[in-house]
Amino acid sequence: MSTQMFEGRGHAAVYQKYRFAPGKELQQTILAYLQEKKAIPAELVVDVGCGSGQGTQFLAEHFKKVVGTDISEAQIQEARDSLSMPNLSFLVCPAEELPFQDASVDVLTSFTAVHWFDIEKFMREVKRVVRPGGCVAFSTYTVDMSLSYGDCSEKLTKTFRECWDTILKYSHNRLKFVLENYKDIFEALPFPDKKRITDIYDKIPMTVEGVVGYMESASPYQTFLKKEPEAAKSLLQETEKRMLETMGVSSPETPVEFWVRHVCVLGCK
Repeated sequence: MSTQMFEGRGHAAVYQKYRFAPGKELQQTILAYLQEKKAIPAELVVDVGCGSGQGTQFLAEHFKKVVGTDISEAQIQEARDSLSMPNLSFLVCPAEELPFQDASVDVLTSFTAVHWFDIEKFMREVKRVVRPGGCVAFSTYTVDMSLSYGDCSEKLTKTFRECWDTILKYSHNRLKFVLENYKDIFEALPFPDKKRITDIYDKIPMTVEGVVGYMESASPYQTFLKKEPEAAKSLLQETEKRMLETMGVSSPETPVEFWVRHVCVLGCK
């Protein structure tokens, strides 16, 4: 069964506030592949492990009917509260038990979530629900992140990475799938027509507060927070202070460019 790391209402609220939607390069990569495989137009698109719906919203802008699923009731409630589109709906269910008929899904996606699933059981469900000729797109952003701001980008990135490295010490062992660029997930996909792209770079417009909030939303930070609450809070406060000092600004609302590297597994049944 899925590893449940984002269940709490407080964590779900932070997740909804600070997690960013798929960047333009990742969006274009997915849409171009679906176009190439003639999966567009699609009648039904399912986004598994949708969390608070950032990726699901992107899909709803392009497809007729989109359903987001997640095992967390709190995450689904955040998605329902923040997104209202006539072609978009949400369901609470495990990734390994999807409530869709055999061969009924045209496109199945998952953004930064497959590594939390029971991979073998999930892939059986993928094979069952995706129609012949249907496609999948599984992506994640990696730990390769950097910040850009004026002439202090290098120093700013160093400050960010020092904090990030501390947080990553509390990572669940399932993050190994991300660190290995979804290689095992690519190999487990039971479709003969598939490919893995490991070098999709996106520039995400953020603020200093947004960058710190993103780190707060990460599952390793939430583990850190439970084990050592004062140390965890202090780390983020000190990191924000150092970032602002490096930039020579006082407001956490100051814009900054947040660069991320995506990995994407694409396949056609």
